[in-house]
Amino acid sequence: MIFLTYISDVAEGLKIMFENVINQPHGSLGLVFLIGVMFGGIIQYTRVDKFEKIAGFAMLKDTIVPKMLFLTVGLASIALYFFMDLGIAHAHIKPLNYQGLIIGGILFGIGMAILGKCPGTGPISIAEGRIDVLVAAIGGLIGGLVFTLLYDDFFKPLMGESYGKTTIFDFFQDKELTVLIFGLALVLIAIAIPKLELCDKEEDCPNL
Repeated sequence: MIFLTYISDVAEGLKIMFENVINQPHGSLGLVFLIGVMFGGIIQYTRVDKFEKIAGFAMLKDTIVPKMLFLTVGLASIALYFFMDLGIAHAHIKPLNYQGLIIGGILFGIGMAILGKCPGTGPISIAEGRIDVLVAAIGGLIGGLVFTLLYDDFFKPLMGESYGKTTIFDFFQDKELTVLIFGLALVLIAIAIPKLELCDKEEDCPNL
């Protein structure tokens, strides 16, 4: 019964999310769908939804994932800032909790190393027919239910002290210059990282 209530709350949350997108003057469900198709296409083209890529990254034998991450975050940081400045994008900043971030990061990393997926590539793998990822997604829903039910009594104390909605702009006055330096630095790191690929089949990496 509790699980059904949780599923109902998730469905209601999804409904509200879709309504918010529809009511935004700069967004639409069609645009979100198009971005999702582009995202899925890029993920499949780069093959970072494959277990070998995430596992290779965890073992420091495959650098495709970090190269893609640094490049994406660098370019997206610059674009998102100026989109926000123009009023066509918005950011919802969450409070900074170091203790919660450390614990969550460790659990997230363990999950990625075991499953070889992240929340972004997981749905793509499910669409490809990966039963193991589907089972993991169901486990994630159950984990979300446990987190919700035990949040006040168990998880909230683990989060540690909140430092408020802290951003990098709290430390630097020139926002535009800060964003450009940060974004370009990540792009340069992506370029500088040597290309290494761990392949399950030799013909998958003909250039190596």
